[in-house]
Amino acid sequence: MTPEHLQPLSQPLASQPLVSIVAPCYNAEKYLEAALQSIFAQDYSNFEVIIVDDGSTDNSLAMLRALQDTYDFKLLTQQNQGVSATLNNGLKHARGVYVSTPDLDDIMLPHSLSVRARYLDEHPKVGCVGALIAYMDSDGAEIKTQHRTKVKKFSFDQIVSEAVVIGAPGALYRMEALQAAQFYDPNIKVQDFQITLRIASKGYEIHELPVCVTRYRRHPNNLSRRFKVLLDADMLAMAPYQAHPGYQKGRTVLVNKALKYAVVADKKFAWSLLRTIPLRNYNRTTLKRLKRLVLHR
Repeated sequence: MTPEHLQPLSQPLASQPLVSIVAPCYNAEKYLEAALQSIFAQDYSNFEVIIVDDGSTDNSLAMLRALQDTYDFKLLTQQNQGVSATLNNGLKHARGVYVSTPDLDDIMLPHSLSVRARYLDEHPKVGCVGALIAYMDSDGAEIKTQHRTKVKKFSFDQIVSEAVVIGAPGALYRMEALQAAQFYDPNIKVQDFQITLRIASKGYEIHELPVCVTRYRRHPNNLSRRFKVLLDADMLAMAPYQAHPGYQKGRTVLVNKALKYAVVADKKFAWSLLRTIPLRNYNRTTLKRLKRLVLHR
């Protein structure tokens, strides 16, 4: 991407497609104000914000109601159903041409919408455009930032065989593509992998920009730490594509991802996972996980 892609959009409001920001909220009271401040600091002016509280048990709902005095957003509430069902609820009310689904413990950088909306404007065959993220700890201190120099383009075959995930913090979706994918399967509790697959399976291109658009907060509640839940969701997301020639390779990628945590946290489970990978599908990462499992005490 050239530097001009990071400049604020110069076109008038009438020519900026509406972006719907649909944000699920569950027990995010500690980070809500900072997240909303970043959303409303975008250099892209034509957007609407819909927040769906998924039965928070902390003070999130009261805080959101109070924050409506400062920020213009639609607030929906529901009993706890999980993030996929929560997003589906919000999308029923969304009017945008493009859709962003940020987490409310992250920080959107000011150019976050404009750089991705411009790319979708210029690439009508792209159903989802992702971007890079910077990692921070629970207190907001920077940990590391992703770097790349070129746009990455993923085919459906590659997404299946490499288990490619375009994460919500970096993704901007074309509403038309979400509709073609019939939105999210509410029975799959994790949203990112399933919607990447579903959009690509409908023939839309998936691209990822070499631009950082979000500060992603790592803390003990991140789903990556709950590797069994994530693995179950990933397997459910991959299940419809078992006939694809890349399925077994992609499945191995998913199991290796779970093994990263299991070899330390649950050795018995790790051994059971390893037994599900045929020897012919072992790769360098699998062998690395096996070595870690054997040697870790």
